[in-house]
Amino acid sequence: MTTDFALQLDLSIRLLIAAALGALIGVEREIHGHPAGMRTHLLVALGSAIFTELSIFAFQPTTTAAIDPSRVAAQIVSGIGFLGAGAIIKDGASIRGLTTAASLWATAAIGLAAGAGEYVIGLTGSVIVVFSLWPLNRIAERLHRADRLTMRLNLVVDRLEALAEISAILARNRLELVGVQSERLETTKYAVGFEIRQRPGSSLVDAIEQASRITGVVVVGTDAEE
Repeated sequence: MTTDFALQLDLSIRLLIAAALGALIGVEREIHGHPAGMRTHLLVALGSAIFTELSIFAFQPTTTAAIDPSRVAAQIVSGIGFLGAGAIIKDGASIRGLTTAASLWATAAIGLAAGAGEYVIGLTGSVIVVFSLWPLNRIAERLHRADRLTMRLNLVVDRLEALAEISAILARNRLELVGVQSERLETTKYAVGFEIRQRPGSSLVDAIEQASRITGVVVVGTDAEE
């Protein structure tokens, strides 16, 4: 076991750097309300750095047995998968938490780099991870919104039973139904607004044409929503 004060100080600085870089990544997850936030990412980076330092410096090779420091690092890569799996949540047909799981995995690698004394690699990796979670995510959201334009389809119907037929038409034309609003105009007439979101391969024009063929349905028009 090492007792060199200068080395111990250097190793402690490595742990502080690993914790700071992990917390930096976790701040973004914390702001957006993810379960694995600043503390979780800090601990992942710190733990990875501690294991790395111990594997390099705490166990010195002997004449009777050779020690491979890379074995501990390999186990960290495998073990972090269990923590990442806990961040993944299945919500109906969608899956959330994949990005958080990936950020935890990358944070473990950054902790390994800091523990091994590769500060530049750790800092560069942290900057790239934060960029992918924040600015790059904003760009992806804008592109996503451009492909998924939200519209409002306004109709007048004389029977509410027609809403089920219209919903079926929207589904056949790959239009996602976000919400429905209705208002009674007369005894047998209702103003209905379908909030719909276009998806790749959807056809709003065909849906409007098919809906206009339903008895008692009048298509008023469409409005784009912000």
